[in-house]
Amino acid sequence: MSAGPLTGVKVVEFAGLAPVPFAGLILADFGASVIRIDRTATSNLSIARDFLCRNKRSISVDIKSDEGFQIVKDLIRDADVLLDPYRPGVLEKIGLGPDVWLGGDGKAGENDKLVFARIGGFQTNGPHRDMAGHDINYLALSGILSLLPGTAERPAAPLNLIADFAGGGLMCVLGILFALFERQRSGRGQVVDADMVSGTRYLSTFPLLHHILGSGLFASAGSPRQTNLLDGGAPFYSIYTCADAQHVTVGCIEPQFFRVFLELFLKELPQVWLKKEPWVPDLSVQGNKAEWPALRDFLERGFKLRPRDEWAAVFHGRDACVVPVLTPTEAATLAVQGSASSQAALHPSPAPTLSRTPASSYAGPLALLPVGKDTEEILLELGRTQTEITKLVQVGVVGVSAGTGLAKL
Repeated sequence: MSAGPLTGVKVVEFAGLAPVPFAGLILADFGASVIRIDRTATSNLSIARDFLCRNKRSISVDIKSDEGFQIVKDLIRDADVLLDPYRPGVLEKIGLGPDVWLGGDGKAGENDKLVFARIGGFQTNGPHRDMAGHDINYLALSGILSLLPGTAERPAAPLNLIADFAGGGLMCVLGILFALFERQRSGRGQVVDADMVSGTRYLSTFPLLHHILGSGLFASAGSPRQTNLLDGGAPFYSIYTCADAQHVTVGCIEPQFFRVFLELFLKELPQVWLKKEPWVPDLSVQGNKAEWPALRDFLERGFKLRPRDEWAAVFHGRDACVVPVLTPTEAATLAVQGSASSQAALHPSPAPTLSRTPASSYAGPLALLPVGKDTEEILLELGRTQTEITKLVQVGVVGVSAGTGLAKL
């Protein structure tokens, strides 16, 4: 297998929560060498359980010690990318901020090719910058939560995907790649500031613009939530429960697809049941918003007459835009055809696929990266001798994971 497109790129990642580990995961999947800096067990601070760790290495360092601080500086001095998960000003306060590496005020930096990437929650120049928060809070301030489906009384928050991973981690990686590309021309690094509020807003350009236009796709001032085409209002763009309590999705927005859907759906309903219905939809109902509640009621009752997989078979291969709602295990089986039924199949493959320099995939068991697993190896690469490393372990400047020879010191 050929080397990934980021082979040779050195990344230092300070251990953190979801968005930063995800950014590091993407970079590692596509070939970058990612070293995660973990706290030592003696730091009396919690160590995050991070499953987004494949293809990474871990070094455990007491950064508050003089020797540990120097080790971290040596790592960053040789890096192409630094991933900062902390609130604004934390790394600056301890002497590892962008000015140290990129210079400023007429002073040269210690690594002026460094891409200093940080992921914050709230906008760095906004009134919430120093507050704690999570995905649901960033989503709220982005304006997107107000447009999401839910009830007439309140929107529903999805899993922490939109702000944490898309608006945060993925947008940060995009910024890093832009900075690395520009560095080829200038030879200089720069700061990449990604915050989850701004990232979510940019990611949501399409619904936000349609909200402004009042196009009828999403909620707007004159059109409440759950009454529009793409926010759960349209019965032909919705989710339905089947006889076995499982679900199918219907997304036949275009008239030609709605025609195929309605013809197949009516054909597969029991004729005895159909003849008892006082109202049966035809193609005109799609454009008649006043009849949408009646259509939704009809579809809800109709789908409950057969189990999910029977409905899936009815619409499979047809342009009706109907597919089943799969469980994660079912989706993995579909994505990895022929894979053994095991936890390994649940691992999502890196995307997108590159024809010549694809990302590396992982099919092993789900596991944490042990804190300090690669401490010795990384220190040797930094030029420390075995004697020096042993001493650093003994005095608690660095930590190693259980099972290594040094762990018994």
